[in-house]
Amino acid sequence: MTRLSEDIRAARSHDPAARSSVLLFLTYSGLHAVWWYRFAHRVWAVPGLKGLARAISQFSRFLTGIEIHPAATIGRRFFIDHGMGVVIGETAEVGDDCMIYHGVTLGGRNSAPVKRHPTLEDNVTVGAGAKILGPVTIGARSIIGANAVVVKDVPPDSIAVGIPATVRPRSSQTKPDIDPFEDPSLYI
Repeated sequence: MTRLSEDIRAARSHDPAARSSVLLFLTYSGLHAVWWYRFAHRVWAVPGLKGLARAISQFSRFLTGIEIHPAATIGRRFFIDHGMGVVIGETAEVGDDCMIYHGVTLGGRNSAPVKRHPTLEDNVTVGAGAKILGPVTIGARSIIGANAVVVKDVPPDSIAVGIPATVRPRSSQTKPDIDPFEDPSLYI
């Protein structure tokens, strides 16, 4: 299976509005941004072509409204739903099977040339408008609520909500097939 078809299957599994693979391929800006990122990331790795890689990422931003720095590290089956306004910084790391919604920022808190952006471990979901700032780690299978501001590490299997985000373990009632964004009782 190619990465392209893997991405399309991931999008179909995350988005109930997805009607067909052809429609996803043609119209989903989140998929397009990831594909442009992969191209720019390969170019970034070639000595002397970092400027071209940045130009490619800015062209992608113009087309999709999603900015992913070509030096970021992104795993497999990453899905950006709706996408507009997503920013992923240079030293950000995103694991496999992660999903983020529109308006999410994986940003830095300083300009020093060090690891300054977040790390999302595998199977992390980040709600619309959330800001994860600095070199923090979001543990595997965690959920960041919409509009949360996260500036501290979040352990695996947690939910982080609020400004600043408060963290609690995921409920024993939470099952993989339940979307915690649809069931507010999971935040109690």
